[in-house]
Amino acid sequence: MEIKQVENVKFISGGVCAAKGFKANGVQCGLVHAGASVTGKKNDLAMIVADKECTAAAVYTTNKVKGAPILVTKEHLKNGKAKAVIVNSVNANTCNPDGVEKANKMCQLAAAELGISEDDVIVASTGVIGQVLPIEPIAKGVKPLAEGLSYDGNAKALEAIMTTDTMPKEIAVEFEMGGKTCTLGGMLKGSGMIHPNMATTLTFLTTDADISAELIQRALSDIVKVTLNRASVDGDTSTNDMVCIMANGMAGNAPVVDEGPDFGKFCHALYAIMMNLARMMARDGEGATKLVECAVCGAENDKIAETVAKSVITSSLFKAMIFGEDANAGRIYCAIGYSDADFDVNKVDIEIASKAGKITVGHQGCLVEFSENTAKKVLAEEEIQVLIDLNSGNGRAMAWGCDLTYDYVKINGDYRS
Repeated sequence: MEIKQVENVKFISGGVCAAKGFKANGVQCGLVHAGASVTGKKNDLAMIVADKECTAAAVYTTNKVKGAPILVTKEHLKNGKAKAVIVNSVNANTCNPDGVEKANKMCQLAAAELGISEDDVIVASTGVIGQVLPIEPIAKGVKPLAEGLSYDGNAKALEAIMTTDTMPKEIAVEFEMGGKTCTLGGMLKGSGMIHPNMATTLTFLTTDADISAELIQRALSDIVKVTLNRASVDGDTSTNDMVCIMANGMAGNAPVVDEGPDFGKFCHALYAIMMNLARMMARDGEGATKLVECAVCGAENDKIAETVAKSVITSSLFKAMIFGEDANAGRIYCAIGYSDADFDVNKVDIEIASKAGKITVGHQGCLVEFSENTAKKVLAEEEIQVLIDLNSGNGRAMAWGCDLTYDYVKINGDYRS
């Protein structure tokens, strides 16, 4: 899928290794979950390491059931500092009596190999919930993992965090701040259990910008709300969701310590990264064939627009409609109507658009006639836009989702095996 361009940033390659002073690696350590007889064929253990201590921040799932790695990472980031990330796939290390012990052990193993404090290690896990995490494969894998760290190891690390993902998701940008060229990159895993309730994914971000821990936390918390929190695949919020960012200051810019112009530039670059990662995640929803972008304008305020956009992209009937390429605008009006937002239904206009063209399917709360042949062509494209105008103000918002296909049930019907 195409990157959605954003002004004043330059998109580059490299993912989490694009910024100065970040190494990464991924290895197959041999993790296997119950129900499977052999290990997978891809990397399952990853590491990201900064050349110097970073300011760091994270945002976590709102699910009351939280993976043990989240509890450990929260403790480690209380001082706003970190230097490394260790993360495994296959096993989520969630709902286990020894989960925190295992998460701490992962940090200890990484710290020992890297010669740093275990408190400077961010730990994350993703995979099957409720199965004991075997620490032995990780203990064996950490040494080659650390020895293989490189400034171009982003692809190996990215492979290691993928579960049901069918495509890699990474991106990086360059931007000017304080007269210096700064770089910000990231990688994301997420295909199922994706719902806009923070954080919808495991996402790792790195930057060589110099920015305070307080401001980097504020930037991350704010940008998550308008990017990852507006992506949905299936309505399920994972137990292990986390987005973390590390900033090592090696770009040499004047430290960003207040909400001036440079902070605005950093937030803009962070938005460019996270918005595109959110789109990639929605497009790669389990079994999905199409990306859906719902843009709402004309709302009384942004919150109303956001509520309406989320209601549409999470509607199962709407998602099935997109898969079937059937321009059934009644389903869109239905999803708009049951959203928890105040607006005048009789003012609502709806258009559906793609590279193949644009059609009006609803005007002032009523369905209108349109060419079914044209509609088929519009909906046959991989990326579909639903444009909703509430005609009641200047509020606007955007949300991303995907179609609902037969393959979603196939993938999740036998996830453990």
